[in-house]
Amino acid sequence: MSDQDPHILDGAISPARNPHLFGHHAAEDFLSASYKTGKGHHAILIEGPEGIGKATLAFRFANHVLSHPEPESAPDHIADPDPDSAVSRQIASGASHNLLHLSRPVDEKTGKMKTAITVDEVRRAGHFFSQTSGTGNWRIVIIDAADDLNRNAANAILKILEEPPRRALFFVLSHAPGRLLPTIRSRCQPLRLSPLSDADLASALAALGSPLDGGKTEEMVLTQSKGSVAQALKLLNYGGADIISAFDDAVSADGPAARKAMHRLADVLAGKDSDVIFGFFLEHLSDHLVKRAREAALSGDLATADRRAKLVSDMTEKLKIAQAYNLDRKQTLMSILESARLA
Repeated sequence: MSDQDPHILDGAISPARNPHLFGHHAAEDFLSASYKTGKGHHAILIEGPEGIGKATLAFRFANHVLSHPEPESAPDHIADPDPDSAVSRQIASGASHNLLHLSRPVDEKTGKMKTAITVDEVRRAGHFFSQTSGTGNWRIVIIDAADDLNRNAANAILKILEEPPRRALFFVLSHAPGRLLPTIRSRCQPLRLSPLSDADLASALAALGSPLDGGKTEEMVLTQSKGSVAQALKLLNYGGADIISAFDDAVSADGPAARKAMHRLADVLAGKDSDVIFGFFLEHLSDHLVKRAREAALSGDLATADRRAKLVSDMTEKLKIAQAYNLDRKQTLMSILESARLA
């Protein structure tokens, strides 16, 4: 993670400062046209996989609205932020009085992000609206991501969405909208973003200073990242490609060789400051098990398909218990890897 902001991956740019968005022109056109009518929805649920540009889109539209506060006179398209404008500078520096970005807070003791957006964070939204109630300006809240809201925080957001203040706009970002409270989803207009095409992903990486080389690395990144810039950066800058290779070795080997491979992989994943790559591995493992379950189902072996699918929930439960009781991460990983190898 960046030394300045633990929310930002190495090699990435904060969505608030990112001048470029790739692959979502239709979504931008929809938002700008909806805003210009003066009848746009007060809450937009931006859905899609992590790392494809949801937050960047939200900040770009926030810039558009704050730069053109009267809808009828706003341009019919969203332009790249003007770095010389006061609105863009304030948004980029986090100093805008009209924009609030809610995300998982950082634990002051550990310097790491907390596991959830708490109700205390949501109360900041109430304070934000009360402070700006007499300005007549647009007030914009970006919830990034709503999947991270704990139950109390989700209920608190729901109350605000049910009775939104005048000239308030909410962007509710979600990687997995099915996990949100149905009542939150019902109060938002959904806007689904698709994973980036290979060309858009390559362009986004080039804009970040990480151009693909056209060789095997490019093929691997395009295949494994699934249209996500975040996944691509984890592959390129966090050793994600090596983790995938080591996992393949661990599940395909037999006897002592398999045990040795699992130990090597578990040592890396259990290391200090390995949270990013640990999360990356868990996503890859889940995808692996789901794929294996699908293969069994398609071949007619429903018992094996059910067993492999159940491993995903078993894995999640083991990790929750290990985290709750501060159990040894390596031993938990060894148990999970052994189950995956035998799946």
